[in-house]
Amino acid sequence: MTAADAAVEAVATTDTLLVALDFDGTLSPLVDEPMSARMTPGARAAIDALAALPRTVVALVSGRSLGHLREIAEHDDASPIWLAGSHGAQFWVPGSGIEAAGDDAADLQLRDRLQEEVGQRTADMHGVWIEPKEYGLGVHTRTADADTAAAARELVDRLLAAEAPAWRRRTGHDILEFSFRHEGKDSAVAHLRERIGATAVLFAGDDVTDEDALGSLDAGDLGVRVGGGETSATLRVADIDAFVAVLDDVARLRRAHIS
Repeated sequence: MTAADAAVEAVATTDTLLVALDFDGTLSPLVDEPMSARMTPGARAAIDALAALPRTVVALVSGRSLGHLREIAEHDDASPIWLAGSHGAQFWVPGSGIEAAGDDAADLQLRDRLQEEVGQRTADMHGVWIEPKEYGLGVHTRTADADTAAAARELVDRLLAAEAPAWRRRTGHDILEFSFRHEGKDSAVAHLRERIGATAVLFAGDDVTDEDALGSLDAGDLGVRVGGGETSATLRVADIDAFVAVLDDVARLRRAHIS
């Protein structure tokens, strides 16, 4: 048995399992229009199967705002799946819904002003799209050419360094993101682990921000990196379909263990 196989079996047979998953690039292909993202049918079936098992909690952990995450995940009020949006600054809990977090009025005013200003300054940059986020903004450059993307990032970096130097800066697949909240996917997973009393965690992601969580996992947890890039994950898989196969294995082993 390989180390990866042993890690899969260990999380599958733990007492209380948290399956915490990034969305874009992990369950859904990356797309040019962010709000058109949807899980692959295989990914949807795999997480539904896991969520139906006893002592097994599935959570989506995303940089998307909670409202956007619910829309692309086709998540309704009856869902058993937990949500951590905005890199863990927002939570949706089955049975009780959104957990509100109080924010300073000055932070919200600055957010609104910078969203508007960045939108105006990049309006003529073809292929650049500004996403208003709950706690800041995202600069999408997937459909921009390389020079335009670089110019947009430089412009926004310069503006935010001057106007909001304390905001957290993140990069990802063709996105530059700023937030006045500093939570990360590591703190999101830690919060979820404590809330449900998980004895092990399976976390998977495909991007730089997912490494916060992957690097924070404990012995006995399983981290999975979907696709290329440097990683501290225990297991790397080539693509979403290969990751679905891992989830299917975990569900199969866990079902046999519980029964």
